[in-house]
Amino acid sequence: MRKVMTDAELKLWNELRAHRLMGLGFRRQFPIAGYIVDFACPEKKLVVEVDGSQHAEGDAVAGDEARSSRLGKNGWTVLRFWNDDIIRDIDNVCQHIAIVASVAGTSV
Repeated sequence: MRKVMTDAELKLWNELRAHRLMGLGFRRQFPIAGYIVDFACPEKKLVVEVDGSQHAEGDAVAGDEARSSRLGKNGWTVLRFWNDDIIRDIDNVCQHIAIVASVAGTSV
């Protein structure tokens, strides 16, 4: 668990906190299934992960896939965004989260 957020995490948190996105309650550094996720909306069972370039290298890719798979098996929808996408295009990142949140946690 980290206390200091990256620039991308801080930028996204400023959009998610205090029910700012669609009135949804997001928590940061939230424990789920033995993991600490970057951001979670328990109401919608939605996880948002913010990934730096180290997530594109070696074992990190497999680790992220295993983590997302485990969370998915527990009913959570996992979204991953690159730091750069958040820094450069926060509006589209938030729009994507809102779209997924609108259907997350609903029966098909």
